[in-house]
Amino acid sequence: MTSVPEDTGRRGKVFPSAQAALEGIADGATVLIAGSVGYGVPEELLRGLAETGAKDLTLVCQGDWPQGPGRSGIADLAAAGRISKIISPLPFHPENGGPVKELWQAGKLELEIVPQGVLAERLRAGGAGIGGVFLPASTGTRFAEGKELRRFDGRDHVFEAALKGDIALLRARAADTLGNLVYQGSGRNWNPTMAMAAALTIAEVDQVHEIGGLDPELVITQAIFIDRLVLSA
Repeated sequence: MTSVPEDTGRRGKVFPSAQAALEGIADGATVLIAGSVGYGVPEELLRGLAETGAKDLTLVCQGDWPQGPGRSGIADLAAAGRISKIISPLPFHPENGGPVKELWQAGKLELEIVPQGVLAERLRAGGAGIGGVFLPASTGTRFAEGKELRRFDGRDHVFEAALKGDIALLRARAADTLGNLVYQGSGRNWNPTMAMAAALTIAEVDQVHEIGGLDPELVITQAIFIDRLVLSA
């Protein structure tokens, strides 16, 4: 779903702008977007994604991010008409749904509601290269409808298919030029899991260090999972 851009002024994995790092994203791509309740959200990359013109996107995210002046989130992409589907535990706040709720109610946006723990396991399975997992969490609920059931240790389990993305957009505190990532506190959230579950992974970071500039004990996401880096504005 992506193409490799030609020379864009990048230095290794470090691209000069979010727009340059996002070049090549095609219509119909599945995009994993890290972040939870405003922490670890790749806002610069989200703004750049809106400017690419790519449409019919499927977003996989926590959703329901607090918005304010200068903040960017999935609501901006929805308002710009870039999204056709969202897979999320909470794609909009029940009391303040904004463009996402409005488009869904108008039949212009598909929502797939997935419990947070189930979403985490589906992404983990995608990153591990397995077909899916059997989980007991949604047994007997509407989330189990139409899915395979198996019984383990006297308890029913529901099959949940692995979930992978064409692109993952991450946010980290620091990286080195190889792409090793360090997170800060709760900003870690979905980032490490999504980094492993996409064909192309782009990380927005506050700092880029030369090789050896990071304490290896603090590295959570290894460089092998990161394809492109961009400095946060």
